[in-house]
Amino acid sequence: MANTLFPIFLKTETAHFLIVGGGNVGLEKTETLLRQNPNIRITVVATYFHANLKEIVQQNSNVIAIERAFDENDLIDKDYVIIATDKPKVNLEVRELARSKGIKVNAADQPDLCDFYLGSIVNKGSLKIAISTNGKSPVLAKRMREYFTDVIPDNIEDNLTVLNDFRNKHKGNFAEKLADLNKITENFATKPQNKENRKLKQLTFVLALSFLMLFTGYGLSTIVTVSDLKYGLSAIPNEFYGMLLIGFLAQLVDGAVGLGYGVTCATSMMLLGINLPAISGSIHTAEMFSSGISGYSHYKFGNVNKKLFYWLAIPGVFGAIAGALLLIYLGNKYQTIAYIILSIYTMIIGVRLIILAFRKLNRKKKINYTGFLGFSGGFLDAFGGGGWGPIVASTLLAKGRRSSYVVGTVSLAEFFVTLAAAITFFSSIGISHWYIILGLILGGSIAAPFAAKLAGKMPQKMALLLVAFLVIVFSLRVLVKMI
Repeated sequence: MANTLFPIFLKTETAHFLIVGGGNVGLEKTETLLRQNPNIRITVVATYFHANLKEIVQQNSNVIAIERAFDENDLIDKDYVIIATDKPKVNLEVRELARSKGIKVNAADQPDLCDFYLGSIVNKGSLKIAISTNGKSPVLAKRMREYFTDVIPDNIEDNLTVLNDFRNKHKGNFAEKLADLNKITENFATKPQNKENRKLKQLTFVLALSFLMLFTGYGLSTIVTVSDLKYGLSAIPNEFYGMLLIGFLAQLVDGAVGLGYGVTCATSMMLLGINLPAISGSIHTAEMFSSGISGYSHYKFGNVNKKLFYWLAIPGVFGAIAGALLLIYLGNKYQTIAYIILSIYTMIIGVRLIILAFRKLNRKKKINYTGFLGFSGGFLDAFGGGGWGPIVASTLLAKGRRSSYVVGTVSLAEFFVTLAAAITFFSSIGISHWYIILGLILGGSIAAPFAAKLAGKMPQKMALLLVAFLVIVFSLRVLVKMI
C-alpha cells in the first residue's frame, strides 16, 4: 500500500503547539494553525522573527514569541512540535528530543522527520477537507485546495444545516436515515453550476456575435463598398500595423496579469492626435472582442468566480455608460482640457502599476463595497479609455485573492463593461478610424487565448513595470505636446 496515512481531525482547543523557527516557514505554519482555530495556543521559539509574524504575536495573545535559540525545556507541556528552521542539525536535534518525550513532530519539507503532515485544508463553513500527497508534492495539494475551494459553493453551510436538522428529526433507524439522506443528496453535484456556466458562456457568445454583426454590417452598408475594399487593402495605412502590434502586446499582458490593455492603447492613440471620444470608443469596440475571447478562455480554464463576477459586472456596466457619456460631452467641447486630464489620469495609473509591482500580497481579507469597485472601475475605464484592470484587479490582488481567479473574473466582467461602453460610443458618435479598430481587434483576439494560458504564470512584476514605463512616458509626451 503506497499511502498508509490515516487522516484524523484534531480538536485544538486544549492543544499547545511549539513552532521552532520564525522565518517565512514559521510564519506560514502559524497562519495555517490560526486559520483553523484563532484561539489555538502557539509558542514560537526563534532567533529571528519575520515582520508579519511579529504583527501576529502582537495581535493574538494566544501566540507567544520567545527570541532565542531552542532549548530542551521548550518542550515542556507541549502537545505537538513543528520544526521550521533551515538548519538540518537543529531540526534533527529537536525531532529526537521531542520523540523521546512522546511528542509528535512535523518538519517542514522533511518528510523523513515527520510523525504527521499539515495538509492543505479546504474550509467552507462546517465543511472541512484535508488534502495530503504523502509528503511528495505540497504544491499539488495546494492546487487541489484552490480547486475545491472554488468548486464547493459558498452556501454549503446552509445545506449542512438543513441536512443536520433532517437527520435529527428523522424517526427511522440508521439504515432508513442513511437511505433517505443518500436520496436527497444524490443530485448534490455540479450540474446546476455547469448549467449556469453554459448559460453565461452562451450569453457572452451571443452578445459578442451580435455586436460583431452590427459592427460589420454598419461598415459594409454605409462606408465600405467592394471597390473601396479593394482600394483599402492596397493602401492600408501604417497605423493599422502599429495598432495590430499594440493590440497584441496589450492584450497579452492584460489577459495574463489582469490589466494594462486600455491605458496602453489610450496613451498610444493620444500621441497620434486622435479625437478623445474616438479613442475610448475605438478601444472599447476593439477590446470587446478580445475581452470576450479572453473571458471565454478563462471560463474554459476554470479561472472565474461567479459570485464576484456578478458584483463586478453589473455595477461596472452602469459605470461605463456614465463615463462614456461624460467623455463625449467633454471631448467635444473641451478637447484640450480633456486631453490634459486624461494624460494625468493615465500617468497616475502608470504610477499605480509600479506600486502594485513592488507590493507584497497580503493575507486574504474581506472585500468591502465590491459593487462600488465595479462601478468606479467601469466609469474611469470608459472615461479614460482604460483602467478597469489597474483599478479592479489591483484592488482584488491587494486583498490577497489568488491571481488566476482575479484575472479570470476581471477579464470576463470586462467584456460586459466594454460592451456597454462600446454601444454608448457607437450610438452617440458612430465608428471612426476603422483601420485602428481592426488592428486592435485582430491583435487582441490573436493574443487572448495565449494570455489565458499564461494567467498567474507570466512574471507579473516585469509585465507591470513594462506597462507602467510605457504609459508614463506616453502620458508625459502628450502633456508636453498639449502644454
